[in-house]
Amino acid sequence: MENISQEYIILFNAITEAEEALRATREKLIAVQQQAEELYIRGADPA
Repeated sequence: MENISQEYIILFNAITEAEEALRATREKLIAVQQQAEELYIRGADPA
């Protein structure tokens, strides 16, 4: 097997961390959007 240079290892790790951060941000944004929609619906409901 061919050795992978240190530059590519660093790059791969950074990309992996960025992907994980983006996934977590996406999940958080979806949850906040759902919460905002629920508040809007409750506010529009006279009950």
